[in-house]
Amino acid sequence: MEAPWGIVNAERSWYVSAQQPEEAEAEELSPLLSNELYRQGSPGVSFGFSVFNMTNAIMGSGILGLAYVMAHTGILGFSFLLLIVALLASYSVHLLLSMCIQTACLVHELTSSWFFIYIDAPVFRCEGKKNTYLVNVVKLNDLQWLEYLSSRILIGTIFILFAAMSSYLLIIKTELPAAISEFLSGDHTGSWYLDGQTLLIIICVGIVFPLALLPKIGFLGYTSSLSFFFMVFFALVVMIKKWSIPCPLPLNYVGQYFQISNATDDCKPKLFHFSKESVYALPTMAFSFLCHTSVLPIYCELQSPSKKRMQNVTHTAIALSFLIYFISALFGYLTFYDKVASELLQGYSTYLPHDVVVMTVKLCILFAVLLTVPLIHFPARKALMMMFFSNFPFSWIRHSLITLAVNIIIVLLALYVPDIKNVFGIIGSSTSTCLIFVFPGLFYLKLSREDFLSWKKLGAFVLLIFGILVGNFSLALIIFNWINK
Repeated sequence: MEAPWGIVNAERSWYVSAQQPEEAEAEELSPLLSNELYRQGSPGVSFGFSVFNMTNAIMGSGILGLAYVMAHTGILGFSFLLLIVALLASYSVHLLLSMCIQTACLVHELTSSWFFIYIDAPVFRCEGKKNTYLVNVVKLNDLQWLEYLSSRILIGTIFILFAAMSSYLLIIKTELPAAISEFLSGDHTGSWYLDGQTLLIIICVGIVFPLALLPKIGFLGYTSSLSFFFMVFFALVVMIKKWSIPCPLPLNYVGQYFQISNATDDCKPKLFHFSKESVYALPTMAFSFLCHTSVLPIYCELQSPSKKRMQNVTHTAIALSFLIYFISALFGYLTFYDKVASELLQGYSTYLPHDVVVMTVKLCILFAVLLTVPLIHFPARKALMMMFFSNFPFSWIRHSLITLAVNIIIVLLALYVPDIKNVFGIIGSSTSTCLIFVFPGLFYLKLSREDFLSWKKLGAFVLLIFGILVGNFSLALIIFNWINK
């Protein structure tokens, strides 16, 4: 019986020759990995739909917490931090794609986070590089180390995906009843359609579960494009409604307006501002740019896939997300100033309870958040398949049961999380920083045979140290705040 392809090429001391410049250029245009098992005759997903899928993977409930972050960091402080996180997220994706090239002649198996070097079940193989140069391949002892580390990363990735999906459902549970009630007249207290838990279960059964059952992530391109335009609509409405809410903020109660504060300082934007709540800044931003779990799934179905083309998809998606994030955060902050809630929509529910445009955009943003759940569901299910059923052929029964189990778990998590700020803070400071900063830097330092003083390795080292410092510092301060409260 023929030995697995990856094992043959992963023999001890299988050395690497230097890559020539012309080969490096060809590398940018050649496929990263083979993906016949995922295409099955399909021409692949277009560049535009791939951008929409990536943008949908990036933007979710995190957009609702960024105005709160700006209120506690200032406009310039927020802008600087958001730009840094966006650039680092883009660079870490670049490292991911570079690692796929450098290890392309090993056997690859797709995971929900980076990639899992899974020797027993070859799926992807090096293509477009035969008879050109020897690709950098790690030694056998490195493979054992990577297999151990990757299994731990896989578990952590499953945790972050479950937490992300539950946070999206938490938004639906808390905001959808209020959005529906604004369209109703009279007293409907106690009605099932105003109960967040009931609505959450109905939506998960009727929308999330059917979409999550789809076998390919490319099928979600249409829903992702719809979700993107909903996010754009949300940002435009936040910008326009800045002039509809006076400052100091009024409290509308029985037709009377009471001033919360007459201090003019409340209506002055702050360029820099730091408080104990500022510890949520970087974790929330990291959570808002977490798209790495979908990079390889989207690549596998990309039309004419190559490293350069996939990088363009990622850069375009991150740039669009950055623009929408900044606009919504800026005008959300300029609307409520230091009274911004940890979840932006709560402010509009209080001060503009029956505004038709606001009522409409609430439903749009909730629907956009909802459509992100099936997209994140795909890599979560893939990770569970790898952990427990990697050697089994595809089965619709197994596929459906795992999808159902994941849905049940995330619904239960969403039912028992009291505050979205806690979700953003803990997830962002622990697992999001690992997936965006720590893991790509760590993997690149271990896999790459470049000199340590090379720009890429130095960048990977900075990314690693930055992630460790930010993650530990933010997590410690968040826990300290909880203890004090």
